[in-house]
Amino acid sequence: MTDVPPAGSHIHLIAVCGVGMASLAGLLQSQGYRVTGSDQNIYPPMSTYLADVGIKVLPGFHAEHVSPRPDLVVVGNAISRNNPEAEAALSQNIPYISFPQALGQFLIGARTSLVVAGTHGKTTTTALAASVFTGAGLDPGFFVGGVPLNFGSGWKVGAGDHVVIEGDEYDTAFFDKGPKFLHYRPRNVILTSIEFDHADIYRDLDHVRSAFARLMEIIPGDGLLVVCSDYPVAVEIAAAARCNRLTYGDSGDADWTPEGLQYHEGRTFFEPCYRGKSEGRIEVTVIGRHNVKNALAVYAMGRAMDIKREKLLDGFRDFKGVKRRQETRGERRGVLLIDDFAHHPTAVRETIEAVKAAYGGRRLWAIFEPRSNTSKRKIFEREFAAALALADQVVVAAVHQPEKVPDGERLSVENVAREINRLGPDNRARLIETSAEIASFVSRNARSGDVVLVMSNGGFDAVQEKILQALAG
Repeated sequence: MTDVPPAGSHIHLIAVCGVGMASLAGLLQSQGYRVTGSDQNIYPPMSTYLADVGIKVLPGFHAEHVSPRPDLVVVGNAISRNNPEAEAALSQNIPYISFPQALGQFLIGARTSLVVAGTHGKTTTTALAASVFTGAGLDPGFFVGGVPLNFGSGWKVGAGDHVVIEGDEYDTAFFDKGPKFLHYRPRNVILTSIEFDHADIYRDLDHVRSAFARLMEIIPGDGLLVVCSDYPVAVEIAAAARCNRLTYGDSGDADWTPEGLQYHEGRTFFEPCYRGKSEGRIEVTVIGRHNVKNALAVYAMGRAMDIKREKLLDGFRDFKGVKRRQETRGERRGVLLIDDFAHHPTAVRETIEAVKAAYGGRRLWAIFEPRSNTSKRKIFEREFAAALALADQVVVAAVHQPEKVPDGERLSVENVAREINRLGPDNRARLIETSAEIASFVSRNARSGDVVLVMSNGGFDAVQEKILQALAG
């Protein structure tokens, strides 16, 4: 393990404009380090964030960016072995660590870590836990792969003894192909789900299972695992953990279940019940049954940590959500636009179901961009079609950077649209390649009362703003 350099030292981040790396840069600067970074894709919002906090970003990747010699280099997981700055750090024997190692050393340290892991719901659950623990007076540190609207930033050092961190199963760096969450010193873990994802690094579901099995191995015996019982693979993997376990979910044999659900104007009310006994109604600003279960996981963890129910309630009630997770972006001509990060068929289905339940009786548009490494592949063609078919109108955009997936492995958007139309009213699913064309189509065909749900795990060429502008025009 690399020694933590003293405050005032120079730390350089390679690929600093990623969401996580930019947040790490801000965190390091707040701790008194002199921070620089480099990237070849320097664009908002992270470039704006870095400029606002006064961190210099060097364009491109060049060996001279690590001269004069920094005290430490943090290598982003997008960086390959042949990157010129990585090569310079290696050849000059400059100390280097990965992004997850940096979080383990500079944020978590000797504090008690709550790691939120799983295929779905990590960001919302982590942000919710940060809000609830803050409301309970714990002043936790946190690091979230998004921007919680309560805090305006994806990180906080915090002065308390706890750190809440989103535990990604993606690989760590070119020199460490293990999952990121292995570096987060988990004592308490929420495991939301396990399904096949990240097809660029995992061969199949068994390969994914092996990653989470490694996480179970490093939870200490006096730790706690809260696992969703609605995912059999998650329950099976959790059985190997050596710590106490609690289950939550809809199944009758779960330790914690949500009862008495009610939705009202973007807010949800439900009763967390422990082994059939209600602890009274709580209120939380999320929609959808999947988010109710995310909230239930946080509640179960909080109660197991001996936080009194009354102290938990304010954090739930005051939670404002996460940017790009069912985020309302605006309303024009009576048409409401909601932005979401969904990119796995399960997440797409749950998001559509949540929005339909919250805005009952309104016509729902689903606009989807296949952008993630999994969604660009044909693995889930039928599953995407079945999920998108739950909407009243569907627009499927072109596969983002299709050249990165071989022809024989690539998702066919034509097949997805054809299957949607086979499953319901014909001609409600359309292929529209560009964001400008999508905005124009929505503007011509949407009517007052419609809800437009945009789903992508990337920028989607600012289609959200273009739709709102077209509707306003």
